[in-house]
Amino acid sequence: MVCLCRPVVCGARNQLLIALSGDMGAIRKYPVCVGRERGIKKTKNVRPKRPSNRRGRITKQAKFTRDLVREIVGFAPFEKRILELLKNDREKRALKFAKKRIGGTRRAKKKREELLKVVKAMRTK
Repeated sequence: MVCLCRPVVCGARNQLLIALSGDMGAIRKYPVCVGRERGIKKTKNVRPKRPSNRRGRITKQAKFTRDLVREIVGFAPFEKRILELLKNDREKRALKFAKKRIGGTRRAKKKREELLKVVKAMRTK
């Protein structure tokens, strides 16, 4: 058992922390260096969410606009070809073609998934 009746020097910072004397079960008014609840009690700094964390998420308004444009304008010629490939269950070939036209694997995969949803919707109708 550590004696808490005199000031205790804490850690490398050499801070002087005054401990309560007497009953260990009493509520401490000062931080102490020893025991289960040692150290200065601090509240967690909760930062507000930054707008940059929302990057890449589609808003309701943007989704509505894209759907409206898709409905009015239709598909681009390369998208029509990808749709034909997907209808014939040639997903790998569709990905290859999309990669060539769009430029990157990630974008091509995204486009293929988007057009797969369109094909599934056509089949369910």
